[in-house]
Amino acid sequence: MPSNVEIKARVQDIDNLKRLAKSLSESEGVILKQEDVFFNVPHGRLKLRKIQGSFSELIFYDRPDQEGPKFSDYSKTNVDDPTSLQDTLSKALGVKGIVTKTRTLYMVGQTRVHVDQVNGLGNFMELEVMMKEGQSVGEGEGIAKDLMVKLGVKNNDLISCAYMDLILNKITI
Repeated sequence: MPSNVEIKARVQDIDNLKRLAKSLSESEGVILKQEDVFFNVPHGRLKLRKIQGSFSELIFYDRPDQEGPKFSDYSKTNVDDPTSLQDTLSKALGVKGIVTKTRTLYMVGQTRVHVDQVNGLGNFMELEVMMKEGQSVGEGEGIAKDLMVKLGVKNNDLISCAYMDLILNKITI
């Protein structure tokens, strides 16, 4: 199963973050309009990701809810008929909720830098260090921490949970 080391943080100055990410990646980034439909599952998270004008995929992942770098196992399956799959999974499992966002993706080495504008929540960033075969979690955490510094991410900006969890908590407040 593929794995990564990930961090997620709130963003105060999205323009500055994009400027730094462009510089580090030496690219303009790729803009992706995404809708993630989360389903009720007994452990981990299961979501159907639909990317406007592109592809869809079913993603299962399991990671701890903690601030800072965290190790995550995941599995992805390309989906040809997302509408039908969403209907089937909704009936079988129930929908936990939906996250809609505009993501700008930058690649910095083996790390996916996501600058996310999440509907109803605000601006965030994610780092996903895509682990190479034989690479230790410690190495992945080191890469993530180094990029945090270069991107100006402060420890008090870190969040421990998924966007879906933030949306559910916001609704209940």
